[in-house]
Amino acid sequence: MASGIKDRVAILGMGCARFGERWDVDGETLMVEAYTEALEDAGIDTSSIEAAWLAVGMDAFNIGPSAIPASVALRLDNIPVTKVENYCASGTEAFRGAVYAVASGAADIALAIGVEKLKDTGYGGLPVRSRGTMFDMIGVVGSAPGSFAQLAGAYQARHGIPPQDLKRAMAHVSVKSHANGAKNPKAHLRKPIDMDTVINAPMVAEPLGLFDCCGVSDGAACAIVTTPEIARALGKKDLVTIKALQLAVSNGWELQGAGWDGSYVHTTRIAAERAYREAGITDPRSQLSLMEVHDCFSITELVTMEDLGISPVGGAARDVLDGFYDADGTLPCQIDGGLKCFGHPIGASGLRMIYENYLQMQGRAGERQRRQQPVFGLSHNLGGMPNQNVCAIAIVGLEGA
Repeated sequence: MASGIKDRVAILGMGCARFGERWDVDGETLMVEAYTEALEDAGIDTSSIEAAWLAVGMDAFNIGPSAIPASVALRLDNIPVTKVENYCASGTEAFRGAVYAVASGAADIALAIGVEKLKDTGYGGLPVRSRGTMFDMIGVVGSAPGSFAQLAGAYQARHGIPPQDLKRAMAHVSVKSHANGAKNPKAHLRKPIDMDTVINAPMVAEPLGLFDCCGVSDGAACAIVTTPEIARALGKKDLVTIKALQLAVSNGWELQGAGWDGSYVHTTRIAAERAYREAGITDPRSQLSLMEVHDCFSITELVTMEDLGISPVGGAARDVLDGFYDADGTLPCQIDGGLKCFGHPIGASGLRMIYENYLQMQGRAGERQRRQQPVFGLSHNLGGMPNQNVCAIAIVGLEGA
């Protein structure tokens, strides 16, 4: 029986472009920015990379329908390069391709890179593709804020939470992330905010106000992976290895029966259970050191705390308001600012989350460095709507943990 890939693959190097309104550069330049940092961090040259995966969520607005632009921009050595897209979980999907290539022995050193150039589209939110066969089949209707507002409403009704209490918890999620993002030079939004600002902000989709929604940004992030043996031969110490990498995709159950009440994200619960089993984690609340979750909206982060089995069902609001997930709390979440402060360049987000956990493990996170040595870091990358989505979870940690 398959036992997973725990400790079979190590991160050799990572890089991340500065996220924001990067009007002065194109997608290829963003990739080069992230790749250059990763290559220097890895201590290798391009000729050592044997395979690569590129994540782009909106190719029609970015670099086109193939992986050729990445190969050309990075001057890769005529190696196989594959473009992947799996909604907003595309970044972790690219990472999965590179990690599995190394774990299987198909490549000694592999690359995962994700990029998105959204600000040039002239659209206030994520770009809207024209309707066609694909959209008719998957049944995506409405807006992202509207869909996640329904998640908030269902969660509130399920657990009997007074509207003002849920609003305060959601506001704390945003305030916490902005305080963290202010310390990160690569974040898009670097201004702290207070509770009153969030609660009194213009409404987008009840109960989600302006500061409950992540922004739209340009950005890129990159990872180079190899075996622990090769990493050590290259002089690397204090290795960060992959403990688990799991993907769960909706199969239609949420929309085709009465079993789902809309108050949680089913795929996150499934992917989390598989990831903990693969990593050998039995009590995530006490064993995890850091979390980066897909906080496209403040309610998403709050519900995810429960779907990941950290907070008890119905108890995330209490944990949030108690500071459990603050930077100086028991289990920091979004210590880099999260999607809330980085925005969401679709192909890059999953890799950007892993990048922060990697830096924290190596003690290289600067002003936002966690004082206590992190051991396990989880990243949660979600694509689609609450009722139909893909969830990718990566757990990284110190070798031997």
